[in-house]
Amino acid sequence: MLTRKKILDFPLTRVYNTTMLKKRYLTDYVVADLAEKMVFVGGPRQIGKTTLATGIVSGYFNNAAYFNWDNKQDRKNIMNSNWPGNAEIIILDEIHKYKKWKTLVKGEYDKLKEKYKFLITGSARLDVYRRGGDSLQGRYHYYRMHPFSLAELLNKKNKVEIMGELAIADNEYPDELDILFEFGGFPEPLVKQDKRRLRRWHKEKSERLFREDVRDMEQVRDLSSMKLLSDILPDRVGSLLSINSIKEDLDVSHRAVTNWLNILESLYYHFRIYPYAGSAIRSLKKEPKLFLWDWSEVSEPGARFENLIASHLLKWVHFLSDNEGYKAELYYIRDVDKREVDFLVVLDKKPWFAVEVKLGHANVSPALYYFKERLKIPYLFQVVKTPGVDRLINGVRVISACRFLSALV
Repeated sequence: MLTRKKILDFPLTRVYNTTMLKKRYLTDYVVADLAEKMVFVGGPRQIGKTTLATGIVSGYFNNAAYFNWDNKQDRKNIMNSNWPGNAEIIILDEIHKYKKWKTLVKGEYDKLKEKYKFLITGSARLDVYRRGGDSLQGRYHYYRMHPFSLAELLNKKNKVEIMGELAIADNEYPDELDILFEFGGFPEPLVKQDKRRLRRWHKEKSERLFREDVRDMEQVRDLSSMKLLSDILPDRVGSLLSINSIKEDLDVSHRAVTNWLNILESLYYHFRIYPYAGSAIRSLKKEPKLFLWDWSEVSEPGARFENLIASHLLKWVHFLSDNEGYKAELYYIRDVDKREVDFLVVLDKKPWFAVEVKLGHANVSPALYYFKERLKIPYLFQVVKTPGVDRLINGVRVISACRFLSALV
């Protein structure tokens, strides 16, 4: 195994096969789906959507046409339906910024689907933008693209056994997990592995978010207060999200905070996990928990580690939903007596496995045992950051994160 010193001495592009950085985890699935329909790929800025598209082009098609709505000449060509005659695939990036994009895409696809494949990418949630108006139903497959996870970083292709045990291997990868923990899963800071560059990248990403993405999506009158909201959200990671508390801190209305949170979520700044509601427990049915797509912004180690686990699990359920077609969902569990488990993965409304997160190697949480019986959860995990841990204690698998996460996607 590579030592941490060796990894930090060399950039990831030299440590790992460079193809891994160009061929993302969704590449083969997107190519397969392009054979029958359009494919939409949404995800945060700088997550690697353009790299995914260029990797698809270079690996599977001889000629392609790439158009970015932010480019003036590309906009003209899109509006004039001016496509290269020898292209096999048309890639439209950020076209959701055009108000009538659904009508345009539907028309071009219906007219030219026998000649071209269509790949649509965007830095906002295309599942939000595609609703309403002229329906695209039945014409596309949709994927949500995530940051690098441990399994993807290791280029592991795990077999999914639905409602079965996770394919946890004996190998551990503490050095790789430390890098993900410190620098996040976005390609640029992950490859550079430099704290100064990471700080600058955070700053520039935030500036682009408000200067371009928020402005293009919706008019926000009090942009400065919305920026303050984004500043305080990293400190709220992992705890119950109270809009009333935030509105008092910012001295704004409940409606404003709700609207800003929805905008930031649609732009992949954060995601929310809601409490599981079931007849077998007196569940909490109010506040969600909030996590960031870029967990490297979270300064407190315990919250950052919980965010890292949440992000890996969200990537897992999104992959099962988008590619496999299951109704996969991620919740946390908390009842009115304040018993709580950090995460519950549910498949087609049936609990699959629960995960409690601990920085250190601690005693098994009693809440795991309680909810296992109440909700009939087949598999229980207590995931710790400490490497070298893998024990089964009364049905709960206490396991190191570097082993558990490598079994996901």
